[in-house]
Amino acid sequence: MVAKIITGKTIGGVIRYNEQKVKNGQAKLVQMGGFAAKNLTVNAKIQSFENFQKLNQRTKTNAVHISLNLSPRDTVDEFTFQKIAADYLIGIGFGEQPYLLYQHFDAAHPHVHIVTTNISSSGKRIETHNLGRILSEQTRKEIEKRYHLVKAEEQQKQKVNLLKPLEKASYGARETKAAISNIVSEVIRTYRFTSLHELNAVLGQFNVGACRGEPESEMFKNMGLVYSVLDPEGKRTGVPIKASSIYSRPTLANLELQFVRNKESRKPYRNDVREAVLVALGSSKSPVELTIRLRSKGIRPVFRINAEGRLYGVTYVDNVSRSVFNGSALDKSLSANALSAQFSKEAPNLSTVSHTESSGSKDVGVELPDIGISINSHQTEDPTPYELRQKKKRKRKKRHL
Repeated sequence: MVAKIITGKTIGGVIRYNEQKVKNGQAKLVQMGGFAAKNLTVNAKIQSFENFQKLNQRTKTNAVHISLNLSPRDTVDEFTFQKIAADYLIGIGFGEQPYLLYQHFDAAHPHVHIVTTNISSSGKRIETHNLGRILSEQTRKEIEKRYHLVKAEEQQKQKVNLLKPLEKASYGARETKAAISNIVSEVIRTYRFTSLHELNAVLGQFNVGACRGEPESEMFKNMGLVYSVLDPEGKRTGVPIKASSIYSRPTLANLELQFVRNKESRKPYRNDVREAVLVALGSSKSPVELTIRLRSKGIRPVFRINAEGRLYGVTYVDNVSRSVFNGSALDKSLSANALSAQFSKEAPNLSTVSHTESSGSKDVGVELPDIGISINSHQTEDPTPYELRQKKKRKRKKRHL
């Protein structure tokens, strides 16, 4: 486990950062420690911390933002994360402090963010100088043993700890082949999909699509495969990149071997995804409502529409477990036909996200704010979540007269 402590002067900014993640479906508030009321607005949460901070107005640096980052090999549920966070706060001397615990789903490794303050209920300031180097290190090692987690030293040695956000591809914004190669390689490495449709459901989140060509084309007959950048309308744009020219060689032949392996590796996650979708569907009257409810769970539905506008397929991308399932593979009631029957009275408000096969069909998703998924595109020693990294101040050189 890698722990990172950041102190600041604006508790409101830290809370809004995490709440925005929740709103975008990239995080979930899993615990409110030390709060009498549980259903608070964002402003009420901020006010609760500011009431503590008013007890010591001399201390300006009074906001504490902690991230606890586990290895991708660690399997931890929500309840265990709550216990880990509580134990960590006790270990660093913050056991009596109010805190908000957010589980984030915006990277391929399990991690949580803790928001708290270093002003106690008596108005005393809790010392944070060298906190990360002394108490945090000791507590981190104890927690690793207690919960059988991958040690931080091993994470750094194997360079599996930090997952830098992977930007969506945009034709002309950067070297196209490098952008496509980076996205395709990391999606294939981290997601469990069992068909080209399922792979495209994931790639579409990054404005990339895989295409075999038209059924009568030579490329299709020869088992060829290309990857393209997708424009805002989901149409392929620019020069496509041959799968064989990408370093990781994500050719159709190699993908088909992975399809078989992934059918087994995704099985442990099927029931959880199925249950989450069934619950969301039970209270949804339209594809829009279904998509919004699933986003809070880190799941993204992608609908396949034919040229006549008929829904003929649906794929569910679980960005938490990195597992992908067709609706019929989860449950008959989650298939395209079942959804069409349930939503027949409401016209689906859908926007194209990727044209992945022939011109007669397309994958579409409900239009919502950017999902901003992050996957391991670059390895680094720094365990700080990308959005929280602070720019280092440059030292001014003294001018010699």
